[in-house]
Amino acid sequence: MHTLIAEGLRKRYGDLAALDGFDLHVPAGVIHGLLGPNGAGKTTAVKALATLIDLDEGSASVAGFDVRTQAAQVRRRIGLIGQNAAVDEVLGGRQNLVMFGRLYGLGKTQAQERADEMLSIFGLSDAAEKAVSTYSGGMRRRLDIAAGLLLTPAVLFLDEPTTGLDPRARNEVWTTIREIAARGTTVLLTTQYLDEADQLASEISVMNHGKIIAQGTPTELKRHVGGDRVTLTLALRDRLDRVAEKLGPTATVDEDTRTITVELAGESLAGIIRTLDDLGVTPEDLQLRRPTLDEAFLALTSPEAVR
Repeated sequence: MHTLIAEGLRKRYGDLAALDGFDLHVPAGVIHGLLGPNGAGKTTAVKALATLIDLDEGSASVAGFDVRTQAAQVRRRIGLIGQNAAVDEVLGGRQNLVMFGRLYGLGKTQAQERADEMLSIFGLSDAAEKAVSTYSGGMRRRLDIAAGLLLTPAVLFLDEPTTGLDPRARNEVWTTIREIAARGTTVLLTTQYLDEADQLASEISVMNHGKIIAQGTPTELKRHVGGDRVTLTLALRDRLDRVAEKLGPTATVDEDTRTITVELAGESLAGIIRTLDDLGVTPEDLQLRRPTLDEAFLALTSPEAVR
């Protein structure tokens, strides 16, 4: 069952096509990454799915409700966390969550009970009465996410959730996002940190110019730039060509660094080592390297790829 469905979404602002045939299908209970360069249309897509803007064309549903004709039902089933924290820094953590609960329509007692529950879930109970201005970046972001989950949404939209956080705080937020998905909430994550998408998302959609240009697991997307490769560093430059010839047609030589790079598509690491042994060559260094999501992203969104 797909919790998020978008088909043929189009949205123009004057001459700019912010969405130009945007399609997306996200199953329930997963973390789905939405990547793209600045101006690709990520924020517009999220706003459309969250019923914050009208669409020119196309259809979309969230948790089974149409975003255009059943907007109120959609809003009751989503959480939306933007790049900037929405919590009040003067108030304490519990006060913030109770306030948000009341704004969401919860009664006073229910809002207080839900606030205490969320503080416990996100490890903030000990800081519940402290002013948010005293919180670390990670704590503040977790409180912000907790506020977005007060009504236990079917879908949580996270827009750049770790922007500006240090590595420790990022890890705290990553743990929180994984726990949210484990409880059954579908998470649509937009981020410019590709390692974040690699760590969190089970599937990723890459946007450019208002539409999806590639979709798959992180491993599948990395295959766009080839497979694993081995880089050998030799002590003597005069042996580079002879060794490369024996290693096969995928071997490339860099004389300046005394290295040979070999694609593993048609050769195994064990086979490379056997060839080196047969030649009596002991490399100074041998590294197995896998393509990164950064490389896949750049390859997919480069001007050459777009053309």
